Amino acid sequence: MRIRTDDEVYRVDAVWLGPPKATFPWRARYVAWGVGIGVFLVVLTVERQLGVGFGFFSTAWAFVATIVVTRLITAKISHERPLSSVFTMWLRELHTPRERTRGEGGAVTATRLRVNARRPLPRHKRHQARGVPPDRAWGPHPRKSQRKRRSPAPVRR
Repeated sequence: MRIRTDDEVYRVDAVWLGPPKATFPWRARYVAWGVGIGVFLVVLTVERQLGVGFGFFSTAWAFVATIVVTRLITAKISHERPLSSVFTMWLRELHTPRERTRGEGGAVTATRLRVNARRPLPRHKRHQARGVPPDRAWGPHPRKSQRKRRSPAPVRR
């Protein structure tokens, strides 16, 4: 028994080849036409805001930029990843919290640093300075070893 998948349905793109008996020499999906029109209007608006006049060459360059941007956008779009999910993913990626690369706080000044007149002694010299014998230098504190221990409470039977 052979199980057929629905992959054949998705292999056929919903494309518009042009009006009947006058088809275009390229294939473009319906979503590409919609994205392209929106991108073209945005590119023209950006050109006007930058002070580029409306003429043949500015419109031609806008058309070329529209084709490039539309191809980049529609390369990310498929039947498994529609335009709405790509747009939502882009917005979430844009607004997600980022790791802070700069440290917080101001510059360090010497006014808050403790400075001692003498350098600290190495550990073995610290014990000698306190009068601890070398054999007890690594053991328990001498005061704790001299304490008297209480006898345990008697056990009742």
